Amino acid sequence: MKPAFLTTFALTLLALSLPAADAPKKPVLLYSRYFNAIGETRYQPDGNYKEVLSRLRGEFEVRVHAEPLNAKTLAGVNAVLIANPSEKAAGTNPPPHHVAAPDIAALTQFVQAGGGLIVLGNQEAHNLETKNLNRLLAEFGLQLVDRHTDIKFLPLPKTTPVIGGLNWLYYSGDQVVLTAGHAARPRALVNNDLAIKPINGPRNEPGCLLAVAEPGKGRVVLITDAGWIADDSLAGKPIGEVTIKGADNWEIMRRLTGWAAGR
Repeated sequence: MKPAFLTTFALTLLALSLPAADAPKKPVLLYSRYFNAIGETRYQPDGNYKEVLSRLRGEFEVRVHAEPLNAKTLAGVNAVLIANPSEKAAGTNPPPHHVAAPDIAALTQFVQAGGGLIVLGNQEAHNLETKNLNRLLAEFGLQLVDRHTDIKFLPLPKTTPVIGGLNWLYYSGDQVVLTAGHAARPRALVNNDLAIKPINGPRNEPGCLLAVAEPGKGRVVLITDAGWIADDSLAGKPIGEVTIKGADNWEIMRRLTGWAAGR
């Protein structure tokens, strides 16, 4: 028995000394700050987006940078996240980069080839730029418009694709208009339920709050709010003096990001 034991032991040591088979690589999520003003404190990766990016690292290789979006920086990326692109400069810093023709060409090609794009809008007074952003969104049959809905707790019907049966705590935002008959097949995933009254504030506009499109081989998600995945929201902290329990915001973000990345 001794020689057999030694042989087994030796084989075990040999196996441990060999390179392990490569573990499956995580898909890559790029949080692009290219369109955010220098000095803009909203949705910083080390600020109030720290928690959501930390959680996303459980399923993605998360990259964060403010470099131009082109074939080089998009290489190997599965999905791009853009939150609240800035309209104006922050303080005395230089003006932000607005979406331009090269950006539209690069991102459209990226999505057509199978990449995912997630864009988050916002409410007014959040330094949100939409005029140039809408030129990009038009490629996918989507547009953001300045019609706003205040904070709401929205139970999503079980029939809703991808995120059905979950509860969305919506932190005020603008609205999506869809281009009928567009080749990218834009469609509403969540329309505002007017029967549910806002938690605070009177605004309760009919229309789309969350839309998707599928241009070419890729997928696009357009959400009319950026604060719903901020740290306070994920931590369940009160909105003013109101505490809302039972929100599934993290799970909604996890599913939508996975869907956009083709998972």
